Amino acid sequence: MKNTYMQKKEDVVRSWYVIDAEGQSLGRVATKVAHVLRGKHKPTYTPHIDCGDYVIVINASKAVLTGNKLDGKVYYNHSGFTGGLRERTAREMKENYPVEMVERAVKGMLPNGRLGRQMYKKLFVYAGENHPHAAQQPVELKVK
Repeated sequence: MKNTYMQKKEDVVRSWYVIDAEGQSLGRVATKVAHVLRGKHKPTYTPHIDCGDYVIVINASKAVLTGNKLDGKVYYNHSGFTGGLRERTAREMKENYPVEMVERAVKGMLPNGRLGRQMYKKLFVYAGENHPHAAQQPVELKVK
């Protein structure tokens, strides 16, 4: 009988990937990024180990929201104080905080807890085309 392969955290080999969000749907980009951050694209995927790769998302400000989401989708923040609820529409987020919009979409698709926070640290999002990670020689990934 064969045993299931369980990867050890010392044996994880990480790569760098670039995903261009220009003209792509925000949800499609986020699912692809979350998939790679978790390591599910690897045959050595182990659920309880952070075996994912680093992901750089460029052109976050040019990601597309379909349907009526620009005005209908609302992002909420609360300061913890009375009356501290802040509401922003997706249109405001895209114009003023495109990086945060992509980060929130991806973070919601990662596991909650210590492991998910560890995976989230491997995500780098930039509003424009330039990023400071050229030395890592990232490979470009296409979103279908």
